[in-house]
Amino acid sequence: MNVLVTGNAGFIGSLAARRLLERGDHVVGVDVVNDYYDPKLKESRLAILEETAKRTKSSYTFIRGNLAEAAVVDDCFARHRFDRVIHLAAQAGVRYSLVNPRAYVESNIVAFTNILEACRHASVPHLTYASTSSVYGANTTLPFSEHQPADHPLQFYAATKRANELMAHAYSHLFKLPTTGLRFFTVYGPWGRPDMALFLFTKNILAGEPIDLHNNGNHSRDFTYVDDIVEGVIRASDDVAKPDPAWNGARPDPATSNAPFRLFNLGNSAPVQLREYIAAIEEEVGRKATTRLLPLQVGDVPNTHADVTELVRHVGYKPSTPVATGVKNFVRWYRSYYGV
Repeated sequence: MNVLVTGNAGFIGSLAARRLLERGDHVVGVDVVNDYYDPKLKESRLAILEETAKRTKSSYTFIRGNLAEAAVVDDCFARHRFDRVIHLAAQAGVRYSLVNPRAYVESNIVAFTNILEACRHASVPHLTYASTSSVYGANTTLPFSEHQPADHPLQFYAATKRANELMAHAYSHLFKLPTTGLRFFTVYGPWGRPDMALFLFTKNILAGEPIDLHNNGNHSRDFTYVDDIVEGVIRASDDVAKPDPAWNGARPDPATSNAPFRLFNLGNSAPVQLREYIAAIEEEVGRKATTRLLPLQVGDVPNTHADVTELVRHVGYKPSTPVATGVKNFVRWYRSYYGV
């Protein structure tokens, strides 16, 4: 198939594009390659995609551009016709949204509008896009289910991703554009972002520096290995969203619709205490961590747990990589990449 992957210089996007190339799809990637974190890491991911395309003899085109500029998106869709669009480009990060919310409006709202419009006019068969478990916000009913309301986000990042879900539904209803939103749960693994906990913890433990544990370390997270996320993304993209014939406006289900729209949790469905996560890093690094206990950060959700019943039912897949395995793979990648 011809597949557009936005954010293909990013953590998840680069691995998704690589997987598609390896199975023989024709891939177009778009990424602005900004300096939110070290651009060298992004350029390294892009270099691997070029190498993968040569090795597999697959068609690969990279467009360096800002999706918030309508002309960039329109030109891309004018030059290529897509069987699938996988929209993974976004301004990520909970903390950064507290200090620079406008970056989230540009990357998560304006850019997504441009993608929706392009998909609409090109009659794209299926748009799959990244959402986040952060949309559950103040909800404390675990495990989190797509059938629960998600209308009380605790930070602006989550609010923009919840807005994406609502925007997608409007386009699915108005223009019959099939859309699937995937709520990612704490993604980790090799090639991860430097602002993520696993990266920061590993870096500091190896350097003998303390790590900060907010909420006194009493978090639990549904840590989900990046390869499992990518597998879920591609399977969901392959399976085109359809209207739910059982949907009832008198008792509206937030996860489905009488339009071709749906939402899936994409998580390991096996929460791990933060201290257990750190112990896995210590085991692989061979060094104990020095910790600083701090209060709960503003905007943080204390615990997450994905109910993946619908993901399994519709696409036949459930993430399953154990944290010990995923952490080991990350630490080995980190040591290799940075020569530690």
